[in-house]
Amino acid sequence: MTPAVRDRVHEYLGGVIRKLDGCLSLCVGGVADHIHMAVSLHSTHSLADVMRELKSQSSRWIREEFNLPKFAWQEGYGAFTFSSQDIETVRHYIKNQEEHHRVKTFQEEYVAMLKRAGVDYEERYLW
Repeated sequence: MTPAVRDRVHEYLGGVIRKLDGCLSLCVGGVADHIHMAVSLHSTHSLADVMRELKSQSSRWIREEFNLPKFAWQEGYGAFTFSSQDIETVRHYIKNQEEHHRVKTFQEEYVAMLKRAGVDYEERYLW
């Protein structure tokens, strides 16, 4: 995604989250091949349901808005929790993705996050 398209997609994703009852979009950002979102979900929402809705609505919008009839998000997603004290750190991280990925690829960073969180993973699902 070009930077102009990316910005519009990020705005749209934040809007989808804000329309869910009791949910907040704290920050949306990313680079050409992935997106990070910091969100606050209401206790009545399951992450899987929110992701299904987010991907469904945004895929449809991207296909129509940018005339990309074959656009689709990847099948999976990753999710990490953080405390309210860490919101500014997370926002800074999300807003500075270009800088982060000059040093470390998304895949390298994601594996490091999984390991730091003690999450078991299968490498075949990461690439």
